[in-house]
Amino acid sequence: MKLHQTLTDTQLILSFQEGNCNALETLIGRYKDKLFSSILFLVKDKFLAEDLFQETFLRIIDTLRSHRYNEEGKFLPWAMRIAHNLCVDYFRKVKRSPAILTQDKKDIFDVIHVVVDDNAEHRIMREQSYDRVHRMLDKLPEEQREVIVLRHFGDMSFKEIAETTNCSINTALGRMRYGLINLRKMMTEKQINL
Repeated sequence: MKLHQTLTDTQLILSFQEGNCNALETLIGRYKDKLFSSILFLVKDKFLAEDLFQETFLRIIDTLRSHRYNEEGKFLPWAMRIAHNLCVDYFRKVKRSPAILTQDKKDIFDVIHVVVDDNAEHRIMREQSYDRVHRMLDKLPEEQREVIVLRHFGDMSFKEIAETTNCSINTALGRMRYGLINLRKMMTEKQINL
């Protein structure tokens, strides 16, 4: 299993396509936190996010098994597009846009990379910072939040974000710019230091 950790995404995909299920497990482990966090930021419902996350990996597995994957070297952006499209499809289906919920969302950060050797003080400070960022992201317009989530958690290029969100690259860049301006403004107004 440790051998798989050193393989590239493409090598893991090829290994899985040759029948090695451990390769898929390594690939999923590598990106599950980013994918789940991105889905949760978009849909604002943990249970729905879990369903969409599972559906995302079912589609990924089906595509890999049928040898239809052709995004060599760009697995995460490809997986993010699948997840994003499933979120969009869900909201089209129920004919509503994601609502910002008022309940505590600290659980989203349970899936973000956690340092095992962290002491309690650092962990508490990190969780407080994540909570502040999450609350600020919730206050952004949906388009700005979406671009920031796809860029930060999905490591997607602006070209990929533009394709995923059906807008121009300049629009994606503008949404990111205004999103960051709004975040900085909130941080200044509330005197938040992360």
